[in-house]
This record gives sequence, structure tokens and C-alpha cells, in this order.
Amino acid sequence: MTSNDNQTENMFLCFPLRPDSCLKLHRLTVVKGAMYVLMVLMILTTVFGNLLIIISISYFKQLQSPTHLIVRSLAASDCLLGSLVMPYSMVRSVEGCWYLGDFVCEVHSSLDMSFCISSILHLSLISVDRYMAICDPLRYRMRVTNNTVTAFIIFIWLFSFVYSFSVVFSGITADGLEMLILQTYCVGSCVVFFNKQWGIVCPILTFFLPGMIMSSLYLKIFYVAQKHAKVMSERVTGGMKSQSSAHRERKAAKTLAIVMGVFLLCWLPYFTAAALDPFLNFWTPAVVFDALFWFAYFNSTCNPLIYGFFYPCFQKAFKILISTYICGNKHSNTLIFE
Repeated sequence: MTSNDNQTENMFLCFPLRPDSCLKLHRLTVVKGAMYVLMVLMILTTVFGNLLIIISISYFKQLQSPTHLIVRSLAASDCLLGSLVMPYSMVRSVEGCWYLGDFVCEVHSSLDMSFCISSILHLSLISVDRYMAICDPLRYRMRVTNNTVTAFIIFIWLFSFVYSFSVVFSGITADGLEMLILQTYCVGSCVVFFNKQWGIVCPILTFFLPGMIMSSLYLKIFYVAQKHAKVMSERVTGGMKSQSSAHRERKAAKTLAIVMGVFLLCWLPYFTAAALDPFLNFWTPAVVFDALFWFAYFNSTCNPLIYGFFYPCFQKAFKILISTYICGNKHSNTLIFE
């Protein structure tokens, strides 16, 4: 092999001076550029969209209800995912290399898992909150307070971090896969392996169980909301007020269906592949897993867009915040909804 051949080969290594380096993904420059542009736009939308939700709820006193406290914590989780995890995942996905070493890889993987689990559990908590508010409104105000919700939020954050960091740093998920790891390891990789046991436990615990709870609750909420809307629309004496209430009920049911649909659409492909991969001798290409993970990340991008487009209170809050920034007027006591 000539020196030119060696130089050409080294161009496609993550670390050209290391013989045990991983290979870079060979992509056309235009493809890399397009991937970086799309991912940067997605990251910026995730960070600033969720930041706008956080600021809106923190700024306007009328939005500081138990439900919106959960939404704010969800937005914080998604915002941290977009700012602390997604930029490094972007470089790894486009280049096919991890340049920051094994320890930072483990921290990154732990934070990645923490924020994703936190986001899923927050969505589950919102479904429980909405179920109680719509299906048991009389007891909702007595049982669901800011203090109660805060306690659940603290539990979600603690569980997400303790679970994720202990799983990643203990290496328990890779028990029995030592030979596979030895054969596939190269400098510049950042992979968390899951054996068959954890390949079942982790998806069930962090996605399928919360997803089943969300689905069942939202189906019940959807049924009750549609029933309420039908009753209100059939009232003749109510006039425009009844029609308006029926319209709000239908819109609420539609919004819940969108939230649930986007959640399942984004996360189901990844967790299905993650659960099946250990039983298929890990044949799923890394590129496919990367694509599925970015599709899952997209849920954190969609959450603030859903609230911004489908909830009038947030639309009004966004407009007031922008006018406040431009004109310098203070409107923290403004009524966001009547």
C-alpha cells in the first residue's frame, strides 16, 4: 500500500493517528451540509420553543396552575435535551464519530436517557391531570394542588436521573455481551448496549407502560369530551354559549388526540427497534438507530409547537411577551383567558 493510499484511508478515520479508530461515515459534502442545517433548525426550534413556554408560564400569574406547572417542567426537560444533548448527537450522527472520550460519552448517554424519560413521564402526568380534571372535576380542585404536582415533578426528575445514570455507569445492561463489545469496540464510538433482559425491561418501563396509561386515559378523556360536546350542541336553550362550549370541548378532544398521536408516532418506532434488536443479534444498522432516535427527539420539538398552535392562552401569552420585549411594557397580571 502506498503512502497516498494510507492518507486516503486515514481521511475516513475518526482519529487518523489511532489504528483502532472507528471509521467515519462517508457522505457527500452536500448531504452533510443538508443534515447539519436540518438538525440545527430542529435544535433551535426545540430550545427556543420550549424556552418560550417556560417564560410564558413563569411570567404570567394566570398560567401558574397545576397543569401548567407540569407543562413548564416538560418544557424544561425538552429544552435541556435540545441544548445539552442534541448538539453532540448531531455531530455523532453526521460524522459517525464521537470525539469527546468514553467518560463524556457515558455522561451524554445518561443525560440523553434522563431527559427523554423525563419528557415521557411528564406527558404521562399531564394525561393523568387532564383525566382527573375532565372526568372527576369535583374532586380535582381538592386533590390536585400546586404542592401535589410539584411533588410528582420532583419524583419524575429524580427517578429519570437516578435510573439513567445508574444504568449507564453500572454497565448492567451489557452483562453477557462482553465478547460482542470487545469485537465491535473502536475509538470514536459511543454506544450503550442492552442485553435481552434490559432490552425488554427498559422499553416497557420507560415507554410502553407510560404509553399504555396515556392511551387509555386519553381515550377515556376523548370519549367524555365528545359526549359533553354532543350534549351541549343538542341544547336549544343555551344558544351561542352552549355552541361555544361544545366547540371548545371538541377542540380540546382534538388537541389531546394530536398530542397522543405525535407522541406515539415519534417514539414507537425507536422503542420497538430497541426492544427487538437484542433478539435479532444486533443486526440493526447504527444509521437506522440514529434516524429513529432523531425521529424520537422530534417529539420534544413538536411539544411547544402543539401548545403554541392549539392552545389560545399560549398564543396570547406569546404575543404579549413579544410586545413586552419590543415595547418594554409589563403585563404579568394580564388575563390570558377569561
